[in-house]
Amino acid sequence: MNIPENLLYSKTHEWVLLDGEKARIGLTDFAQNAMGDIVYVNLPAVGDEMTAGGVLGEVESVKAVSEVRAPVGGDICAVNSALENAPESINASPYDAWIAEIGNITGAENLLAPALYEALCAEEAQA
Repeated sequence: MNIPENLLYSKTHEWVLLDGEKARIGLTDFAQNAMGDIVYVNLPAVGDEMTAGGVLGEVESVKAVSEVRAPVGGDICAVNSALENAPESINASPYDAWIAEIGNITGAENLLAPALYEALCAEEAQA
């Protein structure tokens, strides 16, 4: 399992790259592996307001449809529309296949450092 050290993580398996005033968000390696082959991504709309923990979008895999949670609050300032035609890129490279960027960030204090996220994944893998 790949857990890059330069990212922060949510308890619902989203990664966050904080870049000044913006947060880039995607699904972790753990999440994409648990979901199986991803076949569809429902993206949020630019301009949507998000609250931390709210539904950011949906990902459909061969197993099920899963909600993607916003790990931070703020305003959607960009979406990765390339995922509409290539949702499987989340499986191939989860840390490059970002879903959305959020500006005016709130709630970042609840994100997990890589070591804490790794412990959470290990705990869930044993359950």
